Amino acid sequence: MKTREFSFDLPEELIAQRPEVERGMSRLMRLDRRSGAFEHRNVSELPDLLRPGTLLVFNDTRVRHARLHGQAVDTGGVVEFLLLERENDARWVCMVNRSKRQRLGRRYSFPGGVTGTIVATDGQYRTVSFSAPIDDSYLDHHGHMPLPPYIRRKDELSDQERYQTVYAQNTGSVAAPTAGLHFTRTLLDQLAGRGFESTYVTLHVGLGTFLPVRTDDLRSHRMHSEKFFVPEAAKIAVERAKSEGRPILSVGTTSVRTLESAWNGEQLRTGWQQTDIFIYPGYEFRVVNALFTNFHTPESTLLMLVCAFAGKDPVLSAYREAVRARYRFFSYGDAMLIQ
Repeated sequence: MKTREFSFDLPEELIAQRPEVERGMSRLMRLDRRSGAFEHRNVSELPDLLRPGTLLVFNDTRVRHARLHGQAVDTGGVVEFLLLERENDARWVCMVNRSKRQRLGRRYSFPGGVTGTIVATDGQYRTVSFSAPIDDSYLDHHGHMPLPPYIRRKDELSDQERYQTVYAQNTGSVAAPTAGLHFTRTLLDQLAGRGFESTYVTLHVGLGTFLPVRTDDLRSHRMHSEKFFVPEAAKIAVERAKSEGRPILSVGTTSVRTLESAWNGEQLRTGWQQTDIFIYPGYEFRVVNALFTNFHTPESTLLMLVCAFAGKDPVLSAYREAVRARYRFFSYGDAMLIQ
């Protein structure tokens, strides 16, 4: 299967640069995975669109302020670091801009009187040893929200709220689980009031979710591993819904990857785990049978997952309709409900 089969034409002006003025008021395309039929609705109508007994599974990860600016000591140039993984209190694996110039031993000054030195390199990654602990308290004060590169503006104060789900709890992601950005406290209360059950898992979003597919044959692509956690409450809720034949709706592709990775054929494994699962057409879903998701980038692993779930032709047809109808795409864009 070729990566280019998952391409589509997207006018640049449809890439959402900002969220809707009011959270929860985005457009929603509803896609029937059996017939391929779609209709245009609104996220606020979700309680009327879900099938009776649906269990919603959310990813409650919290985005850390993982983008940090440093100044090269030798040249004075400003370099942007994306802190991906903490090795210890003062040592992080990072991605950096202009990575070929950021060589082993190069030193940088960071806000708060902190310095850092590149102590290891691995392709596009750099390991930086800092002169002081870099924890979430430091990053909350000195770091920036890691908006994706297709949002062509600097992060603003409003992004600290809007690029975070209202139910975010566990800090550790370098990107938001964007399907969850549509949910307000009011909408969650409405869903509960209508008898829909919700449960939460945690997957810390990293490069495994967003790294581009750079191979012509998508089967040659290797996902980076990401950490996830399944609490006992989620195990009980999912296994009960499965045994009762009720729909299990994953809010976002990260929740899909968590549930499908944790299922061992009979039950959901609990606790902290790792996954590098790559879901593309041909995959047989074992847990999830409904999906709420955003519109994804061409040739991405996220789009491939959605195509695996609802069929490549129906999904790409729905995407063409979304372009025609001027839906907003990607992180701050509109949503799709697939049942």
